[in-house]
Amino acid sequence: MTNASAQRERVILASVMAANANPGWLTSDRVEALTGGHGMLNIPVVAACNVIAAELRRGISPEVKFADAVRQPIDDLLAKSIAVAKAAGADGANAALIAATLLYLCGANAQVGIPAGNRKLGSSARMIAGVSRSGLAAVPTAKMNNKISGFAAVAAVYEAMMKGELSPIQGRDIPEGVGGGVMVGHGALGEDFIFPGMAEKGAAIGTKAMMDAMSGAGMPSQKFLSALFGAAAILEIIHPDADVAEEYGPYGKVTSAFVAGRSAVRTAGLPEKLHVRITGKEVETARLIGDLGLILKDIGGPTVIGIMALDEIISVFEEGICGAGAGPVNPPLGHVCGDAVIALMCLLQDGSTEQSVARALRDRRLGFSFDPETAMMAMNIVARKATQICTGPVTEALILSSTPMVTKALHARAARSYDDLMTGKSVAEIVRAMDEERQLLVETRGSEFLSKAKGTKIKVHFTRIGKGARRSSKMAARWLAFDPALDAEVTVGDETIHMEGIINAVIPEVAQGISKERAPFLTALAPIASELLLAGNVIMNVTIPAVVAAAMGKLNASDAANEAQSAGLISAGIPGTKAKAEAAALVAVETMAL
Repeated sequence: MTNASAQRERVILASVMAANANPGWLTSDRVEALTGGHGMLNIPVVAACNVIAAELRRGISPEVKFADAVRQPIDDLLAKSIAVAKAAGADGANAALIAATLLYLCGANAQVGIPAGNRKLGSSARMIAGVSRSGLAAVPTAKMNNKISGFAAVAAVYEAMMKGELSPIQGRDIPEGVGGGVMVGHGALGEDFIFPGMAEKGAAIGTKAMMDAMSGAGMPSQKFLSALFGAAAILEIIHPDADVAEEYGPYGKVTSAFVAGRSAVRTAGLPEKLHVRITGKEVETARLIGDLGLILKDIGGPTVIGIMALDEIISVFEEGICGAGAGPVNPPLGHVCGDAVIALMCLLQDGSTEQSVARALRDRRLGFSFDPETAMMAMNIVARKATQICTGPVTEALILSSTPMVTKALHARAARSYDDLMTGKSVAEIVRAMDEERQLLVETRGSEFLSKAKGTKIKVHFTRIGKGARRSSKMAARWLAFDPALDAEVTVGDETIHMEGIINAVIPEVAQGISKERAPFLTALAPIASELLLAGNVIMNVTIPAVVAAAMGKLNASDAANEAQSAGLISAGIPGTKAKAEAAALVAVETMAL
């Protein structure tokens, strides 16, 4: 090896090791804050997945048993999961919701038993977490620009109830002394008429109310949360464990919660069946919604970020009914926990190992994500941050899955940066070229994915990506994400149109009924635009060139980082890039000095 090639390898190695020494240096997102539960709760989800995987793999049963006992194994599972979620910053109600939902997906039943000894997974989680019960009316939805609360569903159900339109039987028509006890509760009137009738109608009313309220708040009418809150609203009122007429299903197998879930699913337009990503395990959507509604009504008072965590947990299903972290678009890192839930489900399969699950996760991302390198880098950053809370089989699988691609991506950028700098290119030129390639990759893979999903040709190319579309402030002029100026050429089927001022002009116009024929083209470009506007989630295109330039002595660490940030239109779309790149560059400089 010549002196020149040895020096090249030394710089590349120093740069890769420095940039990856702290996972926070490869993202503009505030990932250290995430470990304290600030802003999002994906780290508590990953940590709880670690605990649950470890416990279930050593044979602990998640079953909620109808046992004449004060404590059973599910209580210990809940206690450990809740404790680690709290350690990662979740408050009691949010920790209870995360733990109960994950354990439910792993096989815990939502409820069992009759009054004496009756147990509900949500209630047990709430009691163990030490939080008070809350009504659904006080529980918010996830934030989708705005957010509403379950009040919409509760109000609509109560209005129908007070008008005498909810129950098929009016209580005043039941003979005195008959209602309120076993003759109705375990008899034909309750099980065949009142409970299923109210469950079916109430869930439909509540679900529609949630969808209408979301629309009225300028939000998308998210089907999963609408159905969940709609089912929970009626389950707060009716006997939630009641057996029902056999026309709804086998006696002892189907309850009023299932009837409510089925009605909510149909009203929202959700698919009848869902399938876990990678494993393919099939789940009946009606049962999922009914059981989660039962959990939600009992869990306490989760906050917006608690419901957002729930949303991300349910992204485990390949139908993509909610959540962003497991989908093809790479979201902000606070949303990234879907892969952890997938890993948890995979690790519970017979014969699985951390290595086999890691390969399956990587293969899925390579074939599925708009930008697989960004997806794997995001997975790696979040998994490594989660190990600050606890280690376990889930984070091990995530790190094993992502590290080979992270290493390859960082090495390729470091080698390219070194070679380009040696030929006289500037840091800015290198960063701009890498970001242009990032844009092209996302447009190409995103268009291919959407064409396959929609069954028609979709092609998206942004002819302009700029800052300060409508504002004159320094913040808007400096950072892409705060006031993006986007023009694009979009093809849907046989038609191609060019749109200018997409975010500042076209979207407001279409939403107000002006030239609505452009709506399908906006729908087509939205996922691809989102990927690019959220590109501050992974900033290796900025960090690596800056680190290499500093390691080579071309620029000092501060100047290299500043030049890289200024050039990184897409990757440096939000503040924070310079500080991260400079910190990594200083480590590389120190390494080269040894």
